[in-house]
Amino acid sequence: MRKLIDPFLAILISTVLLASVLPARGAAATAVSDLATAAIVLLFFLHGARLARENLVAALGHWRLHLTILSVTFVLFPLLGLALSNALRGLMPAGLWAGVLFLCALPSTVQSSIAFTSIARGNVAGTVAAAATSNMLGIGLTPLIVGFTTQAHGGSVSLSGIWEIVEQLLVPFALGHLLRPWIGGWVGRHRKLLSFTDRGTVILAVYSAFSAAVVEGIWHQVSVPDLLVLVLVDAALLAMVLLLTRLIARRLGFSPEDEISIVFCGSKKSLVSGVPMARVLFAPGAVGAAVLPVMIFHQMQLMVCAWLSRRYGSRPGGPMMEED
Repeated sequence: MRKLIDPFLAILISTVLLASVLPARGAAATAVSDLATAAIVLLFFLHGARLARENLVAALGHWRLHLTILSVTFVLFPLLGLALSNALRGLMPAGLWAGVLFLCALPSTVQSSIAFTSIARGNVAGTVAAAATSNMLGIGLTPLIVGFTTQAHGGSVSLSGIWEIVEQLLVPFALGHLLRPWIGGWVGRHRKLLSFTDRGTVILAVYSAFSAAVVEGIWHQVSVPDLLVLVLVDAALLAMVLLLTRLIARRLGFSPEDEISIVFCGSKKSLVSGVPMARVLFAPGAVGAAVLPVMIFHQMQLMVCAWLSRRYGSRPGGPMMEED
């Protein structure tokens, strides 16, 4: 948490550079894509086995908190993305705007939402339940929101990919959760395996996506000025959501602990869920541009929320929690 640059992001940038210089082609591209798909299936199977059912039940208890977080994640974010894309349409290529709209439709993160809420001395239990519910609902909601927002923006994403998401994400997730009574303990004792699967899957999927994008000529379509505009757009999105979540929490009369949960869980977007979904929802040559906004936003949210969580955590009113 103390690092300015996420080491995992440095690995992802190296993966993009590798794909730019040595993209997988032909049979190699097929093999990498198949391996990435297998890793995605395993990833969601393990996440299903790890998810405690009591977390989902807890989501029903504090319904105002969870409804607020889900509304930010799946309603406020897409509306802000649409507003920015319509207002600044000519400043970036359509493929990057599609990626921004895709970013806005993603579910929240789990690990970092919980970590930042803990450091800020917020409602950790509420964040756990909300993040788990967000990821489960995102498997179905994200494709629908992406289809709606891209169509409203003048583009299109085929919703035929929903069945592939069901096969690759929802079915393994549900199967893992059903088998939790038998394998949940083993998965819980091997948390490093899940972390390795998380990161390994994203690296494979990013290499596969950017290989296809490089073959299709992504770096001839996206310029340095385009990337700078993208950074500003992502920064604007993050700033607006952080400000609005704080304002909404206070206007609705939530406690400081619940406000922290809303701010940190509501402002996050999941890279781990986003890259696998992008491979299904977008054409092979468009996946690279679609995940660029997610990768940039991922680093921004870590840097800003690391600082913000310490600001919240230093407030008077109780013992400081130990930082990782």
